[in-house]
Amino acid sequence: MQYTHEHLEIQKTLRRFIDEEINPHVDAWEEAEIFPAHEVFKKLGNLGMLGLNKPEAFGGAGLDYSYAMAMAEALGHVNCGGVPMAIGVQTDMCTPALARFGSDELRREFLAPAIAGDMVGCIGVSEPGAGSDVAGLKSHARKDGGDYLISGQKMWITNSLQADWMCMLVNTGDGPVHRNKSLVMVPMDSPGIEKAKKIRKIGMHSSDTGLIYFDNVRVPQRYRIGEEGQGFVYQMQQFQEERLWAAASSLEPMEDCIAQTIGWAQERKMFGATLADQQWVQFKLAELKTEVEALRALTYRACDLHVQGQDVLELASMAKLKTGRLTRQVADTCLQFWGGMGFTLENRVSRLYRDGRLGSIGGGADEVMLGILAKTMGIAKRPPRG
Repeated sequence: MQYTHEHLEIQKTLRRFIDEEINPHVDAWEEAEIFPAHEVFKKLGNLGMLGLNKPEAFGGAGLDYSYAMAMAEALGHVNCGGVPMAIGVQTDMCTPALARFGSDELRREFLAPAIAGDMVGCIGVSEPGAGSDVAGLKSHARKDGGDYLISGQKMWITNSLQADWMCMLVNTGDGPVHRNKSLVMVPMDSPGIEKAKKIRKIGMHSSDTGLIYFDNVRVPQRYRIGEEGQGFVYQMQQFQEERLWAAASSLEPMEDCIAQTIGWAQERKMFGATLADQQWVQFKLAELKTEVEALRALTYRACDLHVQGQDVLELASMAKLKTGRLTRQVADTCLQFWGGMGFTLENRVSRLYRDGRLGSIGGGADEVMLGILAKTMGIAKRPPRG
């Protein structure tokens, strides 16, 4: 994949917006452990950034996924991980299935305002007893006339304390675990919803994360996305773009971490020379930069094939696995070179160390990615369908 002039202009516009409207406030938002999502999203919506690959009929730009990839990469220019992650939830995690399979009525009611920045969305998959094991979720919906009555819990939900709606994966039947789930749009001001707890985290501080309770929450069955019982399939497809987004958005933070460490190493005096004069430091930073470029190539290739309509389950899983592990490696190695300065809260490298740790957990843990790869490679048995 090679970015065109149009891709680069989108990135230029977004980076300018980040420099003017986001980065000057990041430290304060990190301290507050939340950022004004509605305000930021509305400004991004006005720029046309929240629906680059979404249908024009609902306010999107109708472009292919490579433009969303370019945006994800440029979001790495933000000086923290929490704000880009919140934006990515809106663009690549809670809206892909809605855009693909939602009825026109549903897309007018939820997708169009999300693209415009008038509504904040969140994706409700994980639960206290079911994170990476999506099939094991327990929240359920029973039919009552033309409605669903939803009960259960959702945990670790990004944007949920500010969200206007949740794209919720919930059991709508008693059949096999891969065929009894549906994606349902749930307005977050519905009676019976309790935003029970703000979850404090070791990183991603500016992103709000909630534990949400549902007690017989009534929503119309017309709020279901696509066919009943197809939610697991839709969510697995949605995960592919989430994982590609995670890979693309990690590239610039790792590059910046390496560049800042080079600058520090060239100034840091020790044993009659600079830290950068040590061959071990030179070689290690060169190796890390090489690994980042290899991840970029993998991510771009996966994006190319995704745009062509091919199944990228294997490549997206590889990119997600590599992203989580490489971010940890880059941040840990660079922090070590910074010494005591790297162990301070104000240091950008220490922020990547904290924020980047989520990469091996969220969106499917490393071990889940390895399990997927073992299946696609034919060395592990796939579970029986149905």
